[in-house]
Amino acid sequence: MTVHFIGAGPGAPDLVTVRGRDLIARCPVCLHAGSLVAPEILAWCPPGARIIDTAPLDLDAITAEIAAAHDRGEDVARLHSGDLSVWSALAEQTRRLDALGIPYTVTPGVPSFAAAAAALRRELTVPEVAQSVVLTRTPGRASAMPERERLAAFAATGATLAVHLSIHVVERVVADLLPFYGAECPAAVVYRASWPDERVLRGTLADIAGQVAQAGIGRTALILVGPALGAEDFRESALYSADYDRQFRPGGAVGRRES
Repeated sequence: MTVHFIGAGPGAPDLVTVRGRDLIARCPVCLHAGSLVAPEILAWCPPGARIIDTAPLDLDAITAEIAAAHDRGEDVARLHSGDLSVWSALAEQTRRLDALGIPYTVTPGVPSFAAAAAALRRELTVPEVAQSVVLTRTPGRASAMPERERLAAFAATGATLAVHLSIHVVERVVADLLPFYGAECPAAVVYRASWPDERVLRGTLADIAGQVAQAGIGRTALILVGPALGAEDFRESALYSADYDRQFRPGGAVGRRES
């Protein structure tokens, strides 16, 4: 018996990995994160599967369901939205499983920031504009922020910021970032990236909070901020330069036309 933690992606069923889909299809027990996992994904469960919405359950109850499946010798598909590497509560669940001696695997999923960038049709790292992406959030009821992890500290780098779980305090986010990026810095909000009701708001730090208020968006949205979101006049990287010598293209470009 094995528990398979599976990143269910940002929402669209066809963004789940092939491995994730195949694991779901063969597990007789499926625990999923409520409305954050599309019903079409749950339809991949085998006939007669025990499907449990964990939204109303606490960690003890979730662990009890997994332990019961372990006693029955049944594999479990444990679905979380996005990717399991950030804000998934994976660590606290696997700590419980380690203590119980229950084996598990982890299958990655498409993270929400990547789906948001795709909706914007933007690269988050642009040559000589931004080469770092900071994934962060603001303090919430579920988890406090370490004192050293403040928006101001991250903003001081000028990196592209992907601010999660904070749309309800977008005005505070803007206030924290304005001194570092300026009012004209590009900003965007993507609501329910990749879902059928996805919404994209584009603007600047000067107007993005007002757009959010007008749209009535209060949850399930990601805030992106940084010069890379609007960069147009930037130097191309050397990666595809005709004279760039690298391991898989020694001496420069293959098939370069001679004048």
